[in-house]
Amino acid sequence: MSTTATIAYEERGAVALVTLNRPDALNSFTRQMHRDLWAALDLAEANASIRALVITGAGRGFCAGADLAEFDFEPGPDLIARANPGPVIDEAFNPTARRLQALRMPTIAAVNGVAAGAGASLVMSCDIAIADTGASFIQAFSKIGLIPDAGGSWFLVERLGLARAMALAMTGDKLPAERAKEWGLIWDVSDNCVGASLALAQRLASMPTKALVATRGLLRDAGNRSFNEQLDVERDTQMAMGRTHDYIEGVMAFREKRPASFKGE
Repeated sequence: MSTTATIAYEERGAVALVTLNRPDALNSFTRQMHRDLWAALDLAEANASIRALVITGAGRGFCAGADLAEFDFEPGPDLIARANPGPVIDEAFNPTARRLQALRMPTIAAVNGVAAGAGASLVMSCDIAIADTGASFIQAFSKIGLIPDAGGSWFLVERLGLARAMALAMTGDKLPAERAKEWGLIWDVSDNCVGASLALAQRLASMPTKALVATRGLLRDAGNRSFNEQLDVERDTQMAMGRTHDYIEGVMAFREKRPASFKGE
């Protein structure tokens, strides 16, 4: 187990558990917290035995987005420049979203409480999300004169459709976990979201990892291609998967009527 001031990292068999660890601030992100998260992701990727990853939050919340204390609102010259959110988005939140979407293993968000602002975007940057029964999702940006960021504006439309995405983003209304599941923002709701997420992660970790990650890319980018273009990408990706150990093992196990032993290779 590795713990910094802002992130706890633990390996449980083939699964890495990453915990956002600023509970007194509802796990809101500082720049240092992003760096600590990247270091935890580095640890997971460097260990070939880790084949799935779970992200959750310490305390009563998952993540309240950006820590506004990181912004300089002291009255005086250059206030607008000093309080500008653009640099922290470019240097911290966007790299985190891109990193999660490029991770070599499937990711699960165990949403143990409120996920607000970029915290909700962090949930959607993961491949699968399981929320606690009392969790909620809030597009808090409009309440402070901003717009959904860290991928939120893209993920909301992709998962909810324009009508629901627009209303949530403009009103900033709370979306309870059960409705988030009903609407397709998350996969499931559980009384023990961390336990359920770890169980699912262990299951995914025993599956053909490269195929799971390739599936992520295919589904994520499908809306940017025509049907014929998608057919070509499916063909090319399938050819790449056809050169993996897990493809040969999966077919051989099926033919021999035995459980497959996937290696993530």
